[in-house]
Amino acid sequence: MIDWLTGTAFTVAGTGTTWAELLGFATGALNVWLVARQRIANWPVGIANVLLLMLLFWTAGLYADAGLQLVYVALGLYGWWAWLYGGERRSRLTVSRTGPGEWWALAAAGLALTVGLWALLTRATDSTVPLPDALTTALSLLATYGQTRKRVESWWLWITADLVYIPLYAYKGLYLTALLYLVFLGLCVLGLREWRADLRRQGSATPVPPGPAPVAA
Repeated sequence: MIDWLTGTAFTVAGTGTTWAELLGFATGALNVWLVARQRIANWPVGIANVLLLMLLFWTAGLYADAGLQLVYVALGLYGWWAWLYGGERRSRLTVSRTGPGEWWALAAAGLALTVGLWALLTRATDSTVPLPDALTTALSLLATYGQTRKRVESWWLWITADLVYIPLYAYKGLYLTALLYLVFLGLCVLGLREWRADLRRQGSATPVPPGPAPVAA
């Protein structure tokens, strides 16, 4: 099975595209569209996608991205549960904003992850792109955490990561994956608009508490 997935599906400009990359393209695009539409099916589709991408990235020498996919599986299982039961009284989760304290925690975690992974990739692997690999890994983890909690700002983290991923994958010769992340970028903009609209609908649906009763003359 692995031999088939790593085999060449077709060739473009002398560069082969594997079945893993092709299937990763299809499941990845479907996954992001489902997230934007807040469909629970995004989680099983996403888990299948990251397993395909793990194989693809390992063979391309993107070791941090390959290892990241295992974390994505765990986050995918958690997100699946959280979207179903993570709201008030174990109800379905609704879209919300990231609080100031949470932002500071995310910034500290992102910086620590980027520096730590950069050092690890530089010293322990033959990676030719240790810094962008580490940076995109950190951004993706933070964005996925936000996605599991339905934080609307998670889309901005994904957009930032995609803007680095696109030239990175093109540089590594993963042209179909670079194209996929260009599609992701457009879907992230769509997701941001959809989730912000959902927030506005929640605000307009919030009942206004009644004012004080009039004092009788």
